[in-house]
Amino acid sequence: MTNDQMPAAVIPHWISGQADLPADTRTGPVFDPALGREIRRVALASREDADRAIESAHAAHLAWRDMSLAKRTAILFKFRELLNARKGELAAIITEEQGKVLDDALGEIARGQEVVEYACGITSHLRGHFSEQVSTGFDIHSVRQPIGVAAIISPFNFPAMVPMWFFPIAIAAGNAVVVKPSEKNPSAQLWMAELWREAGLPDGVFTVLNGDKTAVDALLEHPKVASVSFVGSTPIAQYVYETGTRNGKRVQALGGAKNHMLVLPDADIDLVADSAINAGFGAAGERCMAISVVVAVGDVADRLVPKLTERMANLRVGDGRRACDMGPLVTEAHRDKVASYIDIAREDGADVVVDGRGIDVDGEPDGFWLGPTLLDRVPTSSRVYTDEIFGPVLSIVRVDSFDEGIDLINNGAFGNGTAVFTNDGGAARRFAREIEVGMVGVNVPIPVPIAAYSFGGWKASIFGDTKAHGAEGVKFFTAEKAVTTRWLDPSHGGINLGFPQND
Repeated sequence: MTNDQMPAAVIPHWISGQADLPADTRTGPVFDPALGREIRRVALASREDADRAIESAHAAHLAWRDMSLAKRTAILFKFRELLNARKGELAAIITEEQGKVLDDALGEIARGQEVVEYACGITSHLRGHFSEQVSTGFDIHSVRQPIGVAAIISPFNFPAMVPMWFFPIAIAAGNAVVVKPSEKNPSAQLWMAELWREAGLPDGVFTVLNGDKTAVDALLEHPKVASVSFVGSTPIAQYVYETGTRNGKRVQALGGAKNHMLVLPDADIDLVADSAINAGFGAAGERCMAISVVVAVGDVADRLVPKLTERMANLRVGDGRRACDMGPLVTEAHRDKVASYIDIAREDGADVVVDGRGIDVDGEPDGFWLGPTLLDRVPTSSRVYTDEIFGPVLSIVRVDSFDEGIDLINNGAFGNGTAVFTNDGGAARRFAREIEVGMVGVNVPIPVPIAAYSFGGWKASIFGDTKAHGAEGVKFFTAEKAVTTRWLDPSHGGINLGFPQND
């Protein structure tokens, strides 16, 4: 039997601190998108598998929450050191199953590490408040306590970073987590599970449940799941939010995006061109913070388009393990869907300046390739403008004024990230104040905040009122308890059925 004929290995779940692969489990394919072929299978959980995983996590939480903060943070620090020392292994896994180039995979890990490091200071983040003598002989203090089992449902585009937005804080605060990675590229989270075990995390505190909608619905409905954190498309984010909250859970569901870069005539056009290339085509455009629309004011587009085409001609597309600039898309079906927008653009009257189909690549011919694509004069009525394409397609929309650009962005359905490029401080300040978007960059094309600040958009880009990581993450994964104490007066004061009043 040749290697091509060998049955594909099956990626298991991780339950109670060990690999878990039920007999006769359903499986799904996992591809290497740069090769265009299936490289392994992944177990798809049944309801029974999900119940076992959640029950194991719940039992582990009960012991983990009672462990001292000193011991918890020691494990967090150990995990951080192991991750930093071996991040090259994780980057290789990401590139193999997701397709992004190795440098981009390492960058993803680095941003996730920031949240791990933030969580290492959990003792400070969990501090409550104390008020003495609020009434005669009465003191009151508040504490933040873990909520239980936290479910994390993560997307394919950031198989390491997105779960790390959530689980370091959830675990540090005393919760157990169940991660449901994308079935397209689940191996990164199995690698994380083994690293947690090596760091000394008790069995069951970190669980990986692989699967599809069956696993998602089980997490949304199980009574012992206290919270759900989700990142993905807006329709699924809305479903997760509505289903989870209907079942009594806290839910933070981050949805889709259509990020605009507003370019004013006084901007540094070379900086704009570099930034648009980096933010539009990095990770093959499969980023929720990718710039997909350049809003060019006045004559900006006439000066910008030649600089973009010049830079695009020098981009090397191919296997992410070969030091290329941009890799493939994650699946053949997604590549074909993204490519279809090029024809839609032409039919709607846009100029196809650069067509990414049929390009020469440094990789296997069967890979899921689509090169950088540039569309100019895109009508705002076109699906190319309104849809979240999630691929290496950069659109240029021309407007006459700064005010028209702000109105265009504010009238969009999404509000995830945006940027303005200008040398006018007053214009930049006004943009930051008036724009209805959750993350704003000034001459910064991908304004992803550091871990101490929360990540998340507005409007259809988020469901729920709590965002990822930072202080809002600590708030989401803990519940505040207020404790009123009286010690000074040994008498009970007699019977009084009136409402308590301050003395």
